[in-house]
Amino acid sequence: MKDSKQVLFQRLVEGRRIESGNPADIWPDWRGKDESWLFMSPHDDDIVCGCGLTFLSALKIGVKTSAGVVTNGKMGYCRPEQKETIAAIRREECAASFKMLGLPEENLHFLHYDDGNLNRQAGRRFDDSDAPYVIAGASGLQNSFVWLLRKVRPTRLFLPSVTDLHPDHKFTNTEMMISIFHAQGGIWPELGEPIAEIPHLYEYATYSNLLTPPSIRVCVPDEMLELKLNSIYAYKSQEQIELTIEMQRRGGTKEYLREVRFDLFEPEKCAPLFE
Repeated sequence: MKDSKQVLFQRLVEGRRIESGNPADIWPDWRGKDESWLFMSPHDDDIVCGCGLTFLSALKIGVKTSAGVVTNGKMGYCRPEQKETIAAIRREECAASFKMLGLPEENLHFLHYDDGNLNRQAGRRFDDSDAPYVIAGASGLQNSFVWLLRKVRPTRLFLPSVTDLHPDHKFTNTEMMISIFHAQGGIWPELGEPIAEIPHLYEYATYSNLLTPPSIRVCVPDEMLELKLNSIYAYKSQEQIELTIEMQRRGGTKEYLREVRFDLFEPEKCAPLFE
């Protein structure tokens, strides 16, 4: 980095690396003060572990930043006596971690689905229960995601990799993709006004490699790495936290993102194959 105190963004374009401290030079269709970035976290600590430096960079350059935490952490207990209390413990730890990162409290959205169970929450269904994930008389990931997209109206959306080992990560990715399609249309009007445009999409890695090589690298000063590591320490109920910290420190002051194209089927693109 030319300036050790500056956030530097790098992007590969047709094999050529471009870099700048000015986000408008790197992030396509930059909207200035209208930029809104939404980071999706299958579990409370996935954002800070998978793309915490990118998250901090968004806050540092003044982007309106939001986080959606999909599950409640109830399967994250490491001791038998935590089995009934771990969800409440992890919510407190999550709130403390994001506060440390500098996220406004109102921009942290808990969606309350059971940890380790997102495969059963695919789609949308009417629901007259008092479960915390019920919104406008319905539940399911697509219900919650459409509501969140229409509420936040992001210009950029950050998701866990579709190749990730953890099923909750995969379902967060795939259910969000169809939710983007729903959110831009008139379906389910009780969930808010349709979004005007599809956000730019990016995947971050946690457990597994990205599907294809990354095209964006975010480089930050040392103090931002330390802030990321300290915010991971907030999850002190997770007894493997030292191993996570060690791995994150090895990764250093750089993070990598894969740009994803929202690619709807266009029949006319197939025609040349048969000419």
